[in-house]
Amino acid sequence: MRVSDLMTAPPVTVPPSAPVRQAAQRMADARVGCVLVADRGTLHGVLTDRDLAVRWAAVGADPSTPVSAVMSAPAVTVDATDDLAAAYRAFRRTGVRRLAVVDGTRPVGVVTVDDLFLDVLQHLADLLGPVSWSALREGSAGPGPTGRRTDPDGSTPWNTAGTP
Repeated sequence: MRVSDLMTAPPVTVPPSAPVRQAAQRMADARVGCVLVADRGTLHGVLTDRDLAVRWAAVGADPSTPVSAVMSAPAVTVDATDDLAAAYRAFRRTGVRRLAVVDGTRPVGVVTVDDLFLDVLQHLADLLGPVSWSALREGSAGPGPTGRRTDPDGSTPWNTAGTP
């Protein structure tokens, strides 16, 4: 699977000169935890909710402060054509929670740790669904009403220690 298959696109972007208040409002309106800071198709950085809390609000900065003064730069990126393994490696290597997805230098999306978690959970659900139905069709090998186990066809009694 490619990064482009899992990313959120198009990304929410602001120019480096945008006031922090405007960027925060864009994040709130789009219900996202970051905006990509880009100008003329080139990625300059990422402004995250953490950047807003730690580098802006905590120091009582002016709402008209430009995003470029608060953003995280350089942005950690993966290419849209990269395999998801590249995103896993980037997350492990850097400890960030969001990766900017680029096509060359042009920002085209965002992939988050949560996106990868959801993908893994979906794969597990896809695997466990058929396994669970198979177990239900075969019958239960668990304790019955007498507290004794039976083999799947119900013919041989077993105690809970697994011996006849």
